[in-house]
Amino acid sequence: MSANEPHTTAPEDRIPWNQLIAYGMGGLVPVALFNIAGQLMGLLGNISLGLSAFWLGTIMIIPRLWDAVSDPIVGHLSDRTRTRLGRRRPYILVGGIATALSFVLMWWVPRGEWVRSFFPTTAAYNWFQLFYILIGLLIFFTSTTAFEIPHGALGMEMSADYHERTRLFSAKSFLGNLFAMGTPWLIYLAGLDFFRGTGGDLAAGMRYVSIFIAALLIPLTLWWFIVLREPDFTVAKEQHKSKFWDDMRSTVQNQTFMSLVVIIFTLAMGFNFVALFNYYITIFYIFGGDAVTAGRLLGINGTVWAVTGHIAVFPLNWLGKRLGKNYTLLISILLMCAAQLSKIVCYNPRHPYLVVIPTVLLSAGMLMFFTLGSSMVGDICDEDELNTGTRSEGSYYAVYWWFIKMGSAFASFVTGLLLLFTTFDEQQNISVDSLTGKVAAMKTSAESNENTSKLPDSLGSMIDMAEDLRRHFEERAEMYPTQQEHIARLIERTDAVRSEAAALRDRTSAATLPNAAMARELDSLLQHMGALKQQAPKTLFRLRLVEIGLPLLMSIASIALTLRYPLTEARCYEIKQALKERHAQLAAAHT
Repeated sequence: MSANEPHTTAPEDRIPWNQLIAYGMGGLVPVALFNIAGQLMGLLGNISLGLSAFWLGTIMIIPRLWDAVSDPIVGHLSDRTRTRLGRRRPYILVGGIATALSFVLMWWVPRGEWVRSFFPTTAAYNWFQLFYILIGLLIFFTSTTAFEIPHGALGMEMSADYHERTRLFSAKSFLGNLFAMGTPWLIYLAGLDFFRGTGGDLAAGMRYVSIFIAALLIPLTLWWFIVLREPDFTVAKEQHKSKFWDDMRSTVQNQTFMSLVVIIFTLAMGFNFVALFNYYITIFYIFGGDAVTAGRLLGINGTVWAVTGHIAVFPLNWLGKRLGKNYTLLISILLMCAAQLSKIVCYNPRHPYLVVIPTVLLSAGMLMFFTLGSSMVGDICDEDELNTGTRSEGSYYAVYWWFIKMGSAFASFVTGLLLLFTTFDEQQNISVDSLTGKVAAMKTSAESNENTSKLPDSLGSMIDMAEDLRRHFEERAEMYPTQQEHIARLIERTDAVRSEAAALRDRTSAATLPNAAMARELDSLLQHMGALKQQAPKTLFRLRLVEIGLPLLMSIASIALTLRYPLTEARCYEIKQALKERHAQLAAAHT
């Protein structure tokens, strides 16, 4: 059958709706939770905990390196597993519950003065927090591997049809993005007083948001375990149990498979390099450091991303049937190139909502690209069965994701280096957050008439913090002479805040200022402090340059590779027919 002839899916290859929906909702783990851990942990660790972007990027490599071991092992074990519950479903149950619990654990990084008191220096305290994050990430990523590798392998087994596989993985992307729709809103939710508490920060808010997410995931995992079925398990359980290294060797020696891996790896690496940069650009370039207001736009933008991903499923299936997967893959990459180019205009502080334009293009392109990638691995498994007589979906899916995750690991390290290149000042953000939190707490006390006698001491502490911030700016001016003009303005604003706080302390000590007036003065002080979070113009320019340019270059390279991909739609139909005839002969031989 050629790509231009109408295609009808055989009844035995059609996936029932209840299976389609249940399988698709499993996209919550790789599409939503995996991205939350990979992106927000680095962001909040940097801007809320004050940890080095370089060291955060470095430690996030280690879980990916562990994936280099765990992914193939889980894939191989899943292929070899023989239980009355099937090969894949036991892993889906255990992995899903473990993912939920470890997701909560990961965000409860020990912090506060009582924790800080156990360590002789700030550096030792920070190293302890980095170590906790590392252990939490290792547990979380191991749990997601135990779920996702068997889940992805199951998707390749649920239908032998070329286009039905695309429909199945489209459902996974569609429903996974339904959950991912709320992912960017997590920054906004974590910034609400309800979650972070008065004077708290985003990292504090994420602790309680994570509990809500886990409470959703555990019942869903039980439902997936009960509903999903493995249609080919009766055949697979008779299959010879191959050795681990034999599976790995045959997988990486498959030239068609490696061609696809290089295409996906090249593009994914380009976007993973700068995955965090959109948050930095939105918060610090478009909104001048106002994380709460930026969080609202990030949430809206994330909703647009998810809605677009839902809509893109339909043209993906339409284009795939008419053009074939290879040409549809090219279209998806071109959409991503257009998105990157549009950011040159759409990153605009005067018109912040222009970012919706590249979001629509990028979401549609990525949805189509990565959905097709998973579906095409299933086609390669058909070719492999024709050549070897065995099916190893678990090993192929594991190695496929191993390369993507290794790209993410390398990208985590590169992200830290790129942030150093931009000269982003995380200490500035942490210090201003601390000042803002103290003022917000004093304002709450003044409004509620509680502990007002302690306000002069609190203002004195705030003045000391402002002096520390001033010294930090002076050190930055020496390190970065080209930013001296910008830093001089920050020092001037810091001095103004310190003077205003000193005057307010004197009036409070003299008991000449009513509480209501005190609250108004503190609110005015809060408004003035927002400008202290502004990053240097050169830093903001470099953030945009890197975020736009690197993915664009990698996308162009991926286009060149896609044009040479060998497994066409016509060849896939030939393989399917040959396998059908072989299966019929084997069935006849057993009767």
